[in-house]
Amino acid sequence: MNTNLEKLEWNQVLNLLANNCVTDIGKQIAFSLFPSSSKEFVQNLLKETKEAVNLVYRNSFPVFHEIQDINFELKSLESSMTLSCKSLLNLNLIFQSAYELKEYFNKDFLDISDFPILSNLFSGLYTNKSIIDKIKFCILDENTIDDRASSQLHNIRKKQKKLEQEIRNKLNGMLHSKYIQENIITLRNDRFVIPVKEEYRSSVKGFVHDISNAGSTVFIEPIAIFEMNNELSKLKIEEEIEIEKILQQLTSLFYPYIEELRANVNLIGKLDFIFAKAKYSKTIKGITSKINSQKEINLINARHPLIDANKVVPISINLGKNFSTLLITGPNTGGKTVTLKTVGLLTCMACSGLNIPTDEGSSIYVFDNIFTDIGDEQSISDSLSTFSSHMINLVSIIKTVTKNSLVLVDELGSGTDPIEGANLAIAILDYFHEINCLTLATTHYQELKQYALITDGFENASVEFDIKALRPTYKLLVGIPGKSNAFEISKSLGLSPQIIDKAKSMLSSEQINIEELLKNIYDDKSKIEKEKEEIELKLQKISELEKSLEQDNEILKKQELELINNAKIKARNILLDAKEEATTILKEMNDLASSDLKLADNLRNHLNTKIKEIHISTNNSEFHTSQSNKLDYSDIQPNTEVFVKTLGKNGTVLSHVSKSNEVQVQVGMLKMNINIESLEKAHEDSNSKVSANIEKNSSYTSISKSRTAKSEINVIGLTVEEATFVVDKFLDDCSLAKLQTVRIIHGKGTGKLKNGIHQFLKTNPHVKSFRIGTYGEGEMGVTVVKLK
Repeated sequence: MNTNLEKLEWNQVLNLLANNCVTDIGKQIAFSLFPSSSKEFVQNLLKETKEAVNLVYRNSFPVFHEIQDINFELKSLESSMTLSCKSLLNLNLIFQSAYELKEYFNKDFLDISDFPILSNLFSGLYTNKSIIDKIKFCILDENTIDDRASSQLHNIRKKQKKLEQEIRNKLNGMLHSKYIQENIITLRNDRFVIPVKEEYRSSVKGFVHDISNAGSTVFIEPIAIFEMNNELSKLKIEEEIEIEKILQQLTSLFYPYIEELRANVNLIGKLDFIFAKAKYSKTIKGITSKINSQKEINLINARHPLIDANKVVPISINLGKNFSTLLITGPNTGGKTVTLKTVGLLTCMACSGLNIPTDEGSSIYVFDNIFTDIGDEQSISDSLSTFSSHMINLVSIIKTVTKNSLVLVDELGSGTDPIEGANLAIAILDYFHEINCLTLATTHYQELKQYALITDGFENASVEFDIKALRPTYKLLVGIPGKSNAFEISKSLGLSPQIIDKAKSMLSSEQINIEELLKNIYDDKSKIEKEKEEIELKLQKISELEKSLEQDNEILKKQELELINNAKIKARNILLDAKEEATTILKEMNDLASSDLKLADNLRNHLNTKIKEIHISTNNSEFHTSQSNKLDYSDIQPNTEVFVKTLGKNGTVLSHVSKSNEVQVQVGMLKMNINIESLEKAHEDSNSKVSANIEKNSSYTSISKSRTAKSEINVIGLTVEEATFVVDKFLDDCSLAKLQTVRIIHGKGTGKLKNGIHQFLKTNPHVKSFRIGTYGEGEMGVTVVKLK
């Protein structure tokens, strides 16, 4: 595509895009971005951008570091040279960045199959945690190796510090002499010296290393510390040799990974650019446009991306469906050129893989070329008039244009005789129409307006102008030509009515009729557009009212269900209390006479039957999740309050959604993994439903009759309080059924549930003894109970 992008201000878009990049390579990719004429390539670029936008929505923006140019480091590695601390840190930053990016992408709550393009890029990053940790451990900053880098370095520096302290102690004893200029110890040529007054230089035995600028002070190394300074110099040489060894060892870590480093730099730069596209899309409130095969441009509420979002006026345009040539007319500074640039710029952006600032549903065609002739091309240096410069551009376009091109022409035919210019413009537009390319042109010529009215494949459009305020509204009206407004504007500006009348009288009757016709069409269209806006506003209010009514209806239904459920639960609790009383009586009668046991047992069974009749289960329709309680996938985030249907209680989400569609939820003191299908929006009061939901999770699903008592119960997932309640009923029925040994399955977990159950068993009157299960019985996850 050989598009003249300068006229569309493409460089400004690239500057904004590059500003969102962090790495130099990302910026280079941004500045080299250019529209493609390959439909498949463009679709892949747009998918790439869409994946980045969706990933950011789910997981925020990744962090990128400013990666320096490492060509020098890579060449040094290829030559087996030793790298400096700074160079090693630069290389390590690449591995560190790759590691952080992979950590960002490989989150449990992300399904990487949703991001095939990005997944391929992230998986291509090479990381080496051992090298990352080693470099961090050994290098403090660009100039310093850590003492821990080697035991030898640690010993050398320890000796240095000790020797330096001895030297300072010895020199401190000399500082109070009358020979000393200042009470300071300093360094000259990496050796400790003291400042001595010039007149006493012969009184201090030692070596002069420096003299002050004024000559009043000499810096002398006393003989007393000469050998100590020599020893210190020797240690510093040993330190440098050891540091060189350490740097060589650290450099060798990177020798096998030269190609991986080079690939990482390119991948990180590529990812930086892709997420810069996502950032830019968020800034302009962009959408991923569709790519059509019908050679159409369909832009819905398109905004020019370089105009202030608070001031830009959206335009909607559909070129290629019912007409291939759109002719825009209207006054100067009315927005005609902005319309041309908006269409051209957004098409270029989409063909470059960028999201565009339009409403959803917009689509573009991938053109082989986008030709532009916009602006005043007058050139004094080349002795070219405006007309000549425009014509040179048009000749070049005509030679190259194809049926799959888009042509944008501003002020077609201007700069010459109006009649000849108008006829020439019509001929050029006819040529573009005959080869079936899409054309968008602006003009002032009345002849072109009339031609578009009567010619198939052509359509008029105009930019609205407020006569009273004498300013354009920048609103595009497709379907009607623009009015000249010359007489109305002149009158409003104070031109004499006599002059205006004289000008009107010079118009032919045909011109007057056409102008009047255009005025009527324009006024009718404006009226229809305003009525359309009013209707859309009313429809929007109606839609909002419907949603409000639906919500109110849902609340009423929910309240109705809660009232019914509460009544059921209260009734059931009454019967449970009655059953408790019957059980107590039964125990007392059992101690007195077995003949009376039958009567009490019949009473107990009768109560159990009544309880079952009003048994409330989460499987009943009364407890089905209402639409208002359903959770969206995006609603399930850490720290969100939710209702756990299986427990009948509210809880708090502790983790993101895993690949198996589970989250960790804390209910009271209990933490468990729960499938998201078992979650609803948090209920205002879920305590009343606890007993109903406990029964669903327990294998002991109801209070059984003694004759059908089971010898095993599963309380995994319940709190200690809930499990105690269920186990109490279980043991009660097992005792009535004359069972001798039963099993309680509580799982291993943290042991809290097991300990709570054991505490309860110690005080239960039915329990003779209990123990942990043996091999084959469930071991630590099961307690075996012997009953009296």
